[in-house]
Amino acid sequence: MTIALHRFCVNRKIAPGLDIPAFFKLVNRLGLTKVELRNDMPGGKVTDELSHQQVRDLAERYGLEIVTINAVYPFNRPTSAVCSLTESLLKEAQAVGAGSLVLCPLNDGTVIDNEKTMTALQTLSPLFDRYGIQGLVEPLGFPQSSLRSAALAQTLIRDAGVPFKLLIDTFHHALYPAAASEFAGVDISMVGLVHLSGVEATGPIEALTDDDRIMLTPGDRLDSLGQIKTLESRGYQGIYAFEPFSSVLASWREEDIERAIHSSIERVQQHCA
Repeated sequence: MTIALHRFCVNRKIAPGLDIPAFFKLVNRLGLTKVELRNDMPGGKVTDELSHQQVRDLAERYGLEIVTINAVYPFNRPTSAVCSLTESLLKEAQAVGAGSLVLCPLNDGTVIDNEKTMTALQTLSPLFDRYGIQGLVEPLGFPQSSLRSAALAQTLIRDAGVPFKLLIDTFHHALYPAAASEFAGVDISMVGLVHLSGVEATGPIEALTDDDRIMLTPGDRLDSLGQIKTLESRGYQGIYAFEPFSSVLASWREEDIERAIHSSIERVQQHCA
């Protein structure tokens, strides 16, 4: 069955040059109803210069659900600064009506053992409970990442006894060599969100960077469409959020953004029909 429009979401990373009102309006024009906000946009704030209530009002006006705020980093090194950042973003998520907050692991080559990651999850979980926000743990596939595996992340969440879910990213899935073989052990009911992007850049997969991430194209080396088909065949019924990162996006006009989103949705729907 074709993936319905209401299951697609647009991450704000695709439109670094648009303010929130323009971004929300663009998503609404496409007939979509879900967005992700971020704390790493050029202005440095989740809501730009708007109040939380203004963002809520805009979302209501355009019929949009704010799915997540991206992201706490590095969640598995829960220093006082990281705990403070987490609580600050949870307050913002609650204030704008976002349902989830993304948690990303340390990504600088430092090894963090499983016990420490479990302790970090247990340390942060009460904060999520307090604000009523869902935590989404996103393994990063980079060779230098301290948590590359979705299967391991699932095990650590369960062993820590916390109610977090997984965020699967097709880019990071492709970068982790054992991802495909391990994914059979992932409980699809624990997948809370899927991020989509594509890569056409040449060179070794393990050398790819966020700047190589574009939208879905016929030349996508990540096989994002194949990953989606696998998820669907396993019973995933959740949200797919487009999250390209390339610096070329800064030069895109609104019509370029709309065309790329429309084309990518059409590609997904045709492949999974």
